[in-house]
Amino acid sequence: MGRSPRRDLLAGLTVAIVALPLALGFGVSSGLGAEAGLATAVVAGALAAIFGGSNLQVSGPTGAMTVVLVPIVARYGPGGVLTVGLLAGLMLIALALARAGRYMQYVPAPVVEGFTLGIACVIGLQQVPNALGVAKPEGDKVLVVTWRAVEAFAGAPNWTAAGLAAAVAAVMLIGARWRPVIPFSILAVIGATVVAQLCHLDAARPIGDLPAGLPAPSLAFLDLGALGSLLAPAVAVAALAALESLLSASVADGMTVGQKHDPDKELFGQGLANLAAPLFGGVPATGAIARTAVNVRTGASSRLAALTHAAILAVIVFAAAPLVSRIPLAALAGVLIATAIRMVEVGSLRAMARATRSDGLVLILTAVATVALDLVYAVIIGLLVAGALALRAVAKQVRLDQVSLKEDLTGDHSAEEHALLAEHIVAYRIDGPLFFAAAHRFLLELSDVADVRVVILRMSRVTTMDATGALVLKDAVTKLNRRGITVLASGIRSGQRRVLDSVGALGLLRAATGDDYAGTPEAIAAARSHLHGAGVLPPAPALPAQARSHASAAVFTEESSR
Repeated sequence: MGRSPRRDLLAGLTVAIVALPLALGFGVSSGLGAEAGLATAVVAGALAAIFGGSNLQVSGPTGAMTVVLVPIVARYGPGGVLTVGLLAGLMLIALALARAGRYMQYVPAPVVEGFTLGIACVIGLQQVPNALGVAKPEGDKVLVVTWRAVEAFAGAPNWTAAGLAAAVAAVMLIGARWRPVIPFSILAVIGATVVAQLCHLDAARPIGDLPAGLPAPSLAFLDLGALGSLLAPAVAVAALAALESLLSASVADGMTVGQKHDPDKELFGQGLANLAAPLFGGVPATGAIARTAVNVRTGASSRLAALTHAAILAVIVFAAAPLVSRIPLAALAGVLIATAIRMVEVGSLRAMARATRSDGLVLILTAVATVALDLVYAVIIGLLVAGALALRAVAKQVRLDQVSLKEDLTGDHSAEEHALLAEHIVAYRIDGPLFFAAAHRFLLELSDVADVRVVILRMSRVTTMDATGALVLKDAVTKLNRRGITVLASGIRSGQRRVLDSVGALGLLRAATGDDYAGTPEAIAAARSHLHGAGVLPPAPALPAQARSHASAAVFTEESSR
């Protein structure tokens, strides 16, 4: 089941050792207890490994999901969270069937970096009550809960818990720099547990009793009457599960050669995992970037590694529950605090902030919104701001430049004739997208042209045009017509013709002229004919037959006959 089963088994063992304290910690942080984290790691980890779209992905409870679940638990209780997980699983399967996985590539990097930074901050703040050895205060806003926990600690300091949390976090952070391949998280937790037991540190509260095995699958938690109110939280959970899982799978692809995940199959596997996990009391799961990275670094090459990770955790659930139940909550808090610190890639954040001011702004807004609001709002805000800034940047690309007529004049012309043409005819070239974000500036520039008899618009370089752009062009032409200026347009593409026709601009020009002209030479000839009729210029020389054969230009003129 892989190119190297022995290496896959070893990788699975290593990931399980890393995942155990994380599964316990995220279960406790979510509010459903350590047993919920273990059930998720076992059930969701196995199903996602079998049915997912990545050979290297490791799934289970994650810090990002915990951030979303805490307010759901506070508002709807444990049963509500299990129902949300079930609904999110169905939504993920629907996304997979709709082949929505490919849209992950459209999430901007600053948004991803911003909510990763925000998640790291929230995970760290969520651990403050357990790290300080105080009961978790009431509230669903992490900043408020953290402040109340600090106040409680100041009133009755628990230095034992704080010392254990700090020691575990320090061992993990220092050990990761010294020997990255050694799983210092489990060693630190074992050490803290042994010290707490031998020294009878009553102030270090343990996890508490764990069931010796997974519960029988059940739907007893399901309240059909509450489904309507739980749809919005389920959408948030499904969106996060999809985003984090596909991001994690992409990270795994980037760390290897020859591996490529199937995004739609990955969504399907995560959907099945989230359908099954609540039946066993588990919280919603996603692909876990940190555990997936450990899996890749330790030599995994197939799904056997992720399956082994789930199987080892299942053995621990059945065989070692009494030992696991003695782990101090402060030690798990230390593990998650260190994990949060290691999530912050300072170099990546610095590079993103230096790239452009827009990228830095999106990153900061997303991170702040994650901490102050919640992850889903943060992603929405990040996407909206990134989209608005991108539109602004694209809108700046549209240009209206005056160009010389000489290169498009046919035949021989004297200097006096050139001067006469330049006096009465001016040509502008439109470059870039003519759409709603750029339309207002374009209208101002075009309406402010000099007093001439004819304006020629060269439109062959217009990359895109929407209805707003077409309406603005129509309004600008109308304004120029009112000043007695005829407007001719050349190089209009077929797609742009449809847009112009949809707003009535194309019909207006055809009603006014009864003819079409192709390139700029034809537009100049039409301008000269118009000026000759007005007695300003002598008759225009005949166009060559090849030039007369073109038939793809549009001519704008005022509606009244002249």
